[in-house]
Amino acid sequence: MEAADVVLTGGVVWCGLGLPRAEAVAIKDGRVAATGTTAEIDAMAGPQTRRIDLKGRFAMPGINDAHMHLLPLGMDMSRVDLRPQITPTLESLLDALRARAADTPAGEWVLGRGFNHFLLDVGRFPHRDELDRACPDHPCYIVRTDGHSAVANSRALELAGIDESTPQPEGGLIEMRDGRLTGMVAETGREPFEAVLPHTSVDDMVEAIERAGHVMLGHGITSVMEAAIGLHDGWDEMVAYRRARDEGRLPVRVYGCVMADKTRSILPQAMAEGLTTGAGDEMFRIGPVKIFTDGSAGSKTAAMTRDYMGDPGNKGLLCIPDQAELDAMVREAHDAGWQTGIHAIGDAAIEQVLNAIEAAQAANPAHGRRHRIEHCGWLRPDQMDRLERLHVLPVAQASFLYWFGDNYDTVLEKDRIAASHPFRTWTLRGLNPSASTDCPVTDIDPRAVIYNMVTRKTRTGKVFGPEQRLSIDEALHAYTFGSAYASHEEGLKGRLEPGQLADIAVFDRDLTSVDPEALLDAVCEMTLRSGEIVHERSGPA
Repeated sequence: MEAADVVLTGGVVWCGLGLPRAEAVAIKDGRVAATGTTAEIDAMAGPQTRRIDLKGRFAMPGINDAHMHLLPLGMDMSRVDLRPQITPTLESLLDALRARAADTPAGEWVLGRGFNHFLLDVGRFPHRDELDRACPDHPCYIVRTDGHSAVANSRALELAGIDESTPQPEGGLIEMRDGRLTGMVAETGREPFEAVLPHTSVDDMVEAIERAGHVMLGHGITSVMEAAIGLHDGWDEMVAYRRARDEGRLPVRVYGCVMADKTRSILPQAMAEGLTTGAGDEMFRIGPVKIFTDGSAGSKTAAMTRDYMGDPGNKGLLCIPDQAELDAMVREAHDAGWQTGIHAIGDAAIEQVLNAIEAAQAANPAHGRRHRIEHCGWLRPDQMDRLERLHVLPVAQASFLYWFGDNYDTVLEKDRIAASHPFRTWTLRGLNPSASTDCPVTDIDPRAVIYNMVTRKTRTGKVFGPEQRLSIDEALHAYTFGSAYASHEEGLKGRLEPGQLADIAVFDRDLTSVDPEALLDAVCEMTLRSGEIVHERSGPA
């Protein structure tokens, strides 16, 4: 056989769940040619072969984040960073906005992302009056970490056409207290702002995609699902992704979810072009259609069948209250050959989605479609049975339990939290759970995801549902093969075996043998895509 293009030798190679471990990998034409001992792989090298000495480090298939927002992450990197570790107090949050306003021409928008009202010192959402004081000459709009609620100042409310006489939107909230707007809006209540926020140019979007993609590579992430193409800037987002791919500016492989929501949809244009799930190539492939059916547990907008703790009558929000309307939306996509990836977090929303998928499959059976429920966090045992029977895939984020678990403890009973995000049960039911972050809702860092899957610990060490823990091999499997399975690409990536893409993440320690607490300190030292080094750490971690 011809000599390998690249060999990695002298390491600990985790090839995939159930596969033998190896010491070395040979790569030819961007794909894995063989795995084996260092001596076996050395024998496949020739004079032109690039040799990479792993020096005992740990190599695994490239990480695949099955649900995140690459373009919004890149855009947020140019906005005011309001994450708790940056602005832990209300005053520090307002100071950050003041600083941005001081460098922004009067009348232009000041935008921020990432605050968590539970973790602010005041334990509540900022108020419009406080944003007015920080940005008196600018419209200001800041988005909570989950992306499902936001706060606007008075200038922003005026530009969005919202005042005290504005009716409450279906599937959303425009908060009023004592007859006056607070500035807080949730779910469809945010849509008037989307209509007036500055439109991002395609050039700026391509730059954002490229910028965020390089962040992914630094964590060993080589593939992602972009969870909502068209969410903010319509079809231009699809144009941006295509341009990034065509110009070689797409650092990671992207499975692109197409917005098909009730009020924000690019599905008609995608269908007019003859697109459907699976179209594209190894770098950019069309994924499922995206519909929102509820909000988030942290904002108490995830649609539940039981009240939120201490909040009688509040069961969250259904974005599409009419089951028949959702049925029709799902049926249209299903009949046209699309996979669906429907946002549903609470059990009431999950019930809606299962009803719609079951009706579509009954009318037009399409076994193997692998419809997905994005997040799928708070489901009931009877719904688990339906997931298995319909083979609907849960695409959940263990990072929610890690980053938000302490917040959940203030709005939901402990037994409900313990039963949420049941990765062990999903695994036993053959549902191939994937792993993801929903970044920028949580940090893109995969270490917190892996850590929570094997410990069920929050960031402060609380444990919820230890019976749902995975082994470390199962957790890595979810982040590699499981994510590939959710995009119908398990034959292409997710394992280091002959014929698969040579996408590889190299860490400074054996993730499968260290104490779970040490997972949070692991360092990605090298990332390869198609056998080419696309990230290499230099200097101290």
